[in-house]
Amino acid sequence: QVQLVESGGGLVQPGESLTLSCVASRSIFTINVMGWYRQAPGKQRELVAASTSGGSTNYADSVKGRFTISRDNVKNTVYLQMNSLKPEDTAVYYCNAKIFGVLGQYDYWGQGTQVTVSS
Repeated sequence: QVQLVESGGGLVQPGESLTLSCVASRSIFTINVMGWYRQAPGKQRELVAASTSGGSTNYADSVKGRFTISRDNVKNTVYLQMNSLKPEDTAVYYCNAKIFGVLGQYDYWGQGTQVTVSS
């Protein structure tokens, strides 16, 4: 089991930056993949960025070069640094943890944090 608590959302203007944080209730060394997803109104939830315990990262094409995912293993926290924000980045952002067990994959979600990009 793992609980995830996101913070850092808000209202920003196009071109500005925002950093989201996700604190896990257990050591993120034990979590195979930590990621950020987002869901805009009327759209499906989509992967934004992910980071594996082995150090690999991947990003949605729409955010490559603008967003950066990082881990702080001491604070059990994953960050999403978002630069050059666009109105189309507006969504609820969710933190996700994937743990691979012998019986399969376990997914855990945070409560979400709203990001609104508007002038």
